[in-house]
Amino acid sequence: MYVPATPALTVTALPPNAIAAEEAAQPPVTVAPQPTRLHIRSALLNVLDGRTASVAGSLRVTARRDTSQPEVAAHTVVLQARERHGWRTIAAARTGAHGRFRLRHRADRIGSERLRVRFAGAPGEDGSERAMGRLNVYRLAEASWYGGEGSLACGGWLTSATMGVANKTLPCGTLVTLRYDGRTVRVPVVDRGPYVAGREYDLTEATKRALGFEGVGEVWATS
Repeated sequence: MYVPATPALTVTALPPNAIAAEEAAQPPVTVAPQPTRLHIRSALLNVLDGRTASVAGSLRVTARRDTSQPEVAAHTVVLQARERHGWRTIAAARTGAHGRFRLRHRADRIGSERLRVRFAGAPGEDGSERAMGRLNVYRLAEASWYGGEGSLACGGWLTSATMGVANKTLPCGTLVTLRYDGRTVRVPVVDRGPYVAGREYDLTEATKRALGFEGVGEVWATS
């Protein structure tokens, strides 16, 4: 029996430029960076001049799609202090197992500065930051306290509720952070004194109470 042959199908090859145009028309596949988060476990931010301040914590990815991937490791986390024109990096560390890090800074600048911990980001991971309050670097200063009522050299009236200190040379209004027996206050210079040899600060009655300070002795001071 005669069976007619099936005519061969003709396949028309696309020129290379047509293939490239077709591929270019496909929208690129993009993967959104995964958000990260800084967790702080401990912080030592009240230190004497020359001692070491530290912040310990971990860097975590908060929405990891593939849970088989390792924790965030080998990334750089920095500790930064706020200056008038921006942030200054004062310490840096690489994350280790489970994203853990410890930042250390030898405090050699007496004063009080705002701090933050920052991760700038990495391929596939967003950056993140965490405010850390203030780094207070102190020196030892001899202090006393005074009370009563009367006019203040820097203006205003002294009462038992006035928070501040007297100092012979610091400009009126200068903010001074004081620490005593684990308590910390940040108060302005409101008066002049003390006029006793060796003493640098006279605490108002309210400041004395806030610190739990009694009599005459050493306090930690940032100015």
